[in-house]
Amino acid sequence: MSQIEEIANVFKLLGDKNRLTIVALLKEKELCVCEIVDILQTSQPNISQHMRKLKDGGLVKETKKGQWVYYSLAVQDKPYLTEILNQLPSQKEKLNSLVCEDNDCCN
Repeated sequence: MSQIEEIANVFKLLGDKNRLTIVALLKEKELCVCEIVDILQTSQPNISQHMRKLKDGGLVKETKKGQWVYYSLAVQDKPYLTEILNQLPSQKEKLNSLVCEDNDCCN
């Protein structure tokens, strides 16, 4: 695959509002699927599908902690994304409103 094709595929992934929001959230901190579900107010299968696409596209990595899977950005090998990530609006307010953290859903 050429570099242009790879970049085009990454931009296609980021063309989805939910996936772009997930990337913006992960720019702030590592998150569990249940936390992303809580923030985006959508179903767990829907978020899992988005996470699979982002992982397959090489934008996120997963880390198992006990029975839970946490996701973080994995874009060090994509320097062309740096400026785009810098332009994404802060998601700190959404992260601060997480109900999940207090309910031990993934701790």
